[in-house]
Amino acid sequence: MPDLPPRKRIDDAELLRALAHPLRSALVHHLMALGPATASECAEAVGSTASNCSWHLRRLAEYGLVERAESGDGRERPWRACQVGLDLGEFGDDPVLTAAQLAVTGTELGEEQELTQRYLDTVEQLDEDWRQAGGFASYGLKASAEELTTLLKAIDDLVRPYVSTIRTDAPADAHAAYLGLRAFRRIGHDGKPAS
Repeated sequence: MPDLPPRKRIDDAELLRALAHPLRSALVHHLMALGPATASECAEAVGSTASNCSWHLRRLAEYGLVERAESGDGRERPWRACQVGLDLGEFGDDPVLTAAQLAVTGTELGEEQELTQRYLDTVEQLDEDWRQAGGFASYGLKASAEELTTLLKAIDDLVRPYVSTIRTDAPADAHAAYLGLRAFRRIGHDGKPAS
């Protein structure tokens, strides 16, 4: 497998706070998932207005997360994501950075919940092959921190060739799909790590 572009590592609290805005997060994730789109196309996809999306896309461009793409017809130029994924980094000792990481994580969990609910609301309208392809799985793992890190890296290596904005060999019947993954130490109701 050839080297594929890495996810963008974000360790700047100001940039993380910018991404904690739900519309900005939705715009970046939409462009990473589906490729270049105009502000009007983005507005339709994320449930906003073209002028609002245009304003937020310009802010995201200031942070280097999106950029203008060339237009084939010379009319409104589309925007495109500058990266193939985001890496929010590890939670550390800096309380400002940690607070910003937690804010982005909360925004992304809300976005993931919304995507999941939209899928569940429309699953009966999908073709049979797409109903069968989708799925939900959860696992109760017993692993060391090193093993969990290794597992997540292996999963990333499996998934990366399918990232829509860099995939060049997609079959004709390929469509946009979503894959979310969470892995963390299980914490009990009492707030203590489970053994």
